Amino acid sequence: MPEPLDLSPPDIPEPGLLETVLRYGLFCGAIFQLICILAIIFPGSKSQEMESDSQEVKSPEAVKKPKMPSVALGKKQKKETKKKR
Repeated sequence: MPEPLDLSPPDIPEPGLLETVLRYGLFCGAIFQLICILAIIFPGSKSQEMESDSQEVKSPEAVKKPKMPSVALGKKQKKETKKKR
């Protein structure tokens, strides 16, 4: 006749200090990764965008670029060199 099956839970030892620290460290790492992913998906806040917009519109004179000397922008001054003969 077959022996009855032993359906009692197996003996699992209590987790030690190292296992506990490792478990909580893994949870903290997973939470940190989720926060980083959310920061990429939803970048910045509205207050930072408002500050950067107000700085860009301050004065039109500050936006103008200084004019170049009488040399045209597309042309470079040629170097004066003596011809070799």
